[in-house]
Amino acid sequence: MNTDEILLKAESYIKEEKNSFFRDQIKELVEKKDFDELNERFYKELDFGTGGLRGEIGGGLNRMNSFTVAKATQGLASYIVKNVDVKNRIAVVAFDSRNFSDNFSEEAALVLAANGIKTYLFTSLRPTPVLSFAVRQLEATAGIMVTASHNPAKYNGYKVFWDDGAQVTSPHDSGIITDVRNVSEAKKISKDEALSKGLLVMIDREVDEPYEKMVVSQTLRPELVREKGRELKIVYTPLHGAGNIPVNNVLKKMGIDVFTVPEQAEPDGDFPTVAFPNPEITEAMKLALKYGKQEKADLIMGTDPDSDRLGIAVPYKTNFKLISGNQLGALLADYIFRTRKELGNLPSNSAFVNTIVTSDLQIKIAEAYGLSTFKVLTGFKFIGQKIKEFEEKKSHTYIFGGEESYGFLVGIAARDKDAVSAATMTAEMA
Repeated sequence: MNTDEILLKAESYIKEEKNSFFRDQIKELVEKKDFDELNERFYKELDFGTGGLRGEIGGGLNRMNSFTVAKATQGLASYIVKNVDVKNRIAVVAFDSRNFSDNFSEEAALVLAANGIKTYLFTSLRPTPVLSFAVRQLEATAGIMVTASHNPAKYNGYKVFWDDGAQVTSPHDSGIITDVRNVSEAKKISKDEALSKGLLVMIDREVDEPYEKMVVSQTLRPELVREKGRELKIVYTPLHGAGNIPVNNVLKKMGIDVFTVPEQAEPDGDFPTVAFPNPEITEAMKLALKYGKQEKADLIMGTDPDSDRLGIAVPYKTNFKLISGNQLGALLADYIFRTRKELGNLPSNSAFVNTIVTSDLQIKIAEAYGLSTFKVLTGFKFIGQKIKEFEEKKSHTYIFGGEESYGFLVGIAARDKDAVSAATMTAEMA
């Protein structure tokens, strides 16, 4: 683009962007005539992909900000209005600890409300699996989770979910993308007006309590946990994310003591103690490993900012060893299938699902216990899609599934990877 085109787009953005933080960024770049940076921010619009949005936080069309969130959400709202009966136009919005996640979630909720879609918005940060669970619990058509998962602090984004609680797949994904690209202006409504009209409903414990009850109910050997739980010592890090309260709550209800890494317990979108808030990476687990040794822990666990991924480390010789996603998936598969078979509650049509890049060892374990096994494309939404297919065809009972990137799902109450449930099952297994 030439400088005139850049300036035209920048001036238009300044008029449209309601958030002064992002608006002032662009004003300053225009005043400084920093055309290299302006070109980077305006040469294209941030792509709305098959799963939603993700990009660097900042002012401009090629960044995550209030304007791009509003536009993307207007496209989603338009798709819902065109394809869903009025009585079923319900959405749920949640957010994690990332910078501006709370602002973006409210922006999205108000755009949905302005389009006549009743929207439930969490009062504070929640894990992605809680959003997935809430979509099903509240019988919503769609859900938005504002998160950039385990990416560095400069990123944010959002994932779109459909009525089964899984991230959108065909045909909804392509339909939403088309409508997002056709948006010229997002509808707006104030928070006070949305609340007074019942188009915006704030939620918290009415979803949290049934979610936590569901997680605890998945315990396979409650008598074992009651008897031995107090003997298990866990060191846990939420990596400044949304996992701290739910993970601690469910483990406490199971009678298991947890030492939470104090430097990483509070939500913080700058992730000051780690470069990448990803429990797959040794560097991110460094503090947890230090405390694990100090506290003589039996198990170390870490969840990413939106608490959909679980990483663990176990005692090994005089230190601790991080377990890969493939290894933990194999251990969980063996424990769940063996235990359910011993207890006599493994249905004859039981199914295990993982992705094409995940270890075949898990498939061999599942087959050894008599389960039907399925491999799907990379991305947890395809595991969710397979669960929906089982239900529609009444063909199989999904028991467990996962992917090598530390994502696991026990049961079907949520339809995305769930590090809270995975943490409790891992603790029980330990």
